[in-house]
Amino acid sequence: MVSPVPLSLGASTPLAQPPPGLWPPLDFAMGALACCGACVFTNPLEVVKTRLQLQGELRARGSYQRHYRGVIQALCVVGRTDGLRGLQKGLSAGLMYQGLMNGVRLGFYSYCDTVGVTALPGGSLMSGAVAGALGAFIASPAYLVKTHLQAQAVSAIAVGHQHNHQGMSNAFASIYRREGVVGLWRGVNGAVPRVMVGSAVQLATFSSAKEWVAHLQWYSPNSWLVALTAACISGVAVTISMTPFDVISTRLYNQPVDERHRGRLYLGFSDCLEKVCRTEGVLGLYKGMGPVFLRLCPHTVLSMLFWDLMRQRAFQDVHN
Repeated sequence: MVSPVPLSLGASTPLAQPPPGLWPPLDFAMGALACCGACVFTNPLEVVKTRLQLQGELRARGSYQRHYRGVIQALCVVGRTDGLRGLQKGLSAGLMYQGLMNGVRLGFYSYCDTVGVTALPGGSLMSGAVAGALGAFIASPAYLVKTHLQAQAVSAIAVGHQHNHQGMSNAFASIYRREGVVGLWRGVNGAVPRVMVGSAVQLATFSSAKEWVAHLQWYSPNSWLVALTAACISGVAVTISMTPFDVISTRLYNQPVDERHRGRLYLGFSDCLEKVCRTEGVLGLYKGMGPVFLRLCPHTVLSMLFWDLMRQRAFQDVHN
């Protein structure tokens, strides 16, 4: 998931002087807590998204049974078959991923903002992309385990390869025993471009959308609805650009490996892209687009809100 830009970085904010910086560990912690709080609410949509992206893997359209036919139907199927706990599968790994990835990403982006890098031409895009790549690499093992756990289901509604882990700790241990440290970073070549693209697009669209909405004067100047509308507009742009990378990332993370620890289905990012387009068509790259959008918008808004409130309080404490 791509993290939001801080509310203080809207296009209407003057950038003549860098904003005051916070203690980096505190900035890391606030970014992590904000996105973990949002993850608790949006994890069921992440489960559904993973299942939809794995459904019909490398199969032509119409040649496989469709257990999941849309967001609402998929949520009902998972809840009815796996129970309410099934809708929160992989939550612990998801929280670890959100904390690591977004803590690093938001902390690094805040540092770039503090030293004035984001005020340079193209600086916000570059800072966001580099921050996203760094966060995605560090948190890749957590995303790997999260994907494995969220794909697991009873045989009646199972899609994709089933790793049959007993929990997050068991997943980390079994992957390490089978593939070593390198195995924990399998699929990272799909995760890094995914987060870089999503981060760059979000940073480019959110601030401009916020300025546009404020200019239209639909809401009062300080209304939270300005940020909400801008986040939804940004969410559409991020979803369209990021979903193909998200599908490829999910496939690379979830594929089984052979005795030499190589993927049985895909050799890497470009091989996965080529095989999906050839067997499932270009639309195969947009599987799960509905839940991606429905998850991204509330996650963006919640993360932004939590982070902004915590940062405002922290700045007040520093000022006092």
